[in-house]
Amino acid sequence: MRTDPAPTPLNQQFRDRRRGAAVPVRHGRLTRRRPHTAILKLLGAVVTVALVSSAGVAAYAVADTVRSIKPGIHLATAPGQTPPAVGAVDGAVNLLLTGTDTRTGQGGQFSSAQELAGSSGAGSNDVTMVLHISADHTNATVISIPRDLVTGVPSCPNGKGGSTSPQAAAMFNTTLATGGLSCVVLTAEKLTGLSIPYAAMISFDGVIGMSNAVGGVDVCLATPLKDPYVGLNLPAGQQTLVGSDALAFVRSRHGVGDGSDLGRISNQQLFLSALMRKVTSAGVLSNPVTLYTLAHAAVTNMTLSDTLTQPTTLVAIALALKGISLNNIVFLQYPTRTDPANPNRVVTDAQSAALLQSALASDQPVQLSGKLGAATEAAPGTTPSPAPTETATGAPTAPATSDTTPTPTPTGVALPSNVTGQTAADQTCTKGN
Repeated sequence: MRTDPAPTPLNQQFRDRRRGAAVPVRHGRLTRRRPHTAILKLLGAVVTVALVSSAGVAAYAVADTVRSIKPGIHLATAPGQTPPAVGAVDGAVNLLLTGTDTRTGQGGQFSSAQELAGSSGAGSNDVTMVLHISADHTNATVISIPRDLVTGVPSCPNGKGGSTSPQAAAMFNTTLATGGLSCVVLTAEKLTGLSIPYAAMISFDGVIGMSNAVGGVDVCLATPLKDPYVGLNLPAGQQTLVGSDALAFVRSRHGVGDGSDLGRISNQQLFLSALMRKVTSAGVLSNPVTLYTLAHAAVTNMTLSDTLTQPTTLVAIALALKGISLNNIVFLQYPTRTDPANPNRVVTDAQSAALLQSALASDQPVQLSGKLGAATEAAPGTTPSPAPTETATGAPTAPATSDTTPTPTPTGVALPSNVTGQTAADQTCTKGN
């Protein structure tokens, strides 16, 4: 009985052909191609590659951002904490953000001898804000503490194993140079009555980087804004601030209001409200490249407390804030009055501060009767006219727009009129100079 030889392996057939040896030709039935099947397979391959590529990009973005986080600073009163799992953080959140005016390491216009002489090393805490998110994550309060506030400063760690002496009266913006970020937190805790376990410090470069990351921040100027001290010269009307102009805007004192730090706070809150609206817009939240750029700009230009250096902690706090309506995020100025000993300084308004502390301690939302800036009526997504008009009272108004129904603000503690501010939803213009 004749037995056919076993089929030659394909790799052997290939080598035999290259040597010129005869290779038996095998015939088989060809499978009939169905066009729609081929298209589906191609589509599946493309989707698979896209998913894998997106996952790879996301993994790289996360890893790169995590690598950019600097070693954290220990806060004197912060307890040890276990990093939260992925998801919104449980309970209330208290976080302090301070901006240093140091020129050290900032480069560019800040590298001159004159600029470095103005502020170097740790610098002054030129801007300080405390964020309080309610335990049920339905409202948030952002408190701006004036740099020119004269207040008591507690004993702070000096970074060398010892402590600084307490001060009965010192300008608030000296606390960073006195005892670092921990000293800013300790003094802010005394002023607000809050326990603040999270803190971050941002530099000039951080403001520039974050404004660049979102493609600029839109603000309304009631009058032309000119401040040669920070190199700012902008016409009245709607302006998109990006890069060095964004930094100059939040630093400017001489170009707004009465030229005081309190006038500058109104600019900063107007800017942050606009930035909050931009960051929470669909165009930013749905764009992973923009989100990555924003996160990277933040962590590469921030010094964090050691309680914030875990990526899951940052995400958990962001998720707690994400679900809050812009109408329920209130920016306000810490209650002050003119210092009797120095008209260029302010001191705590004890009665209003006690009311604010009570609201924060009981985790209640706050309602404002005092306002910063002049409110416009521009609806989100509309473009105000280049220059706002003046009303009989001197307040700029925006052109008529379609009616909108804002999300109701929860009832809460009504603050007196000397506690000024705005919600993140309010689209306001700067104070006239």
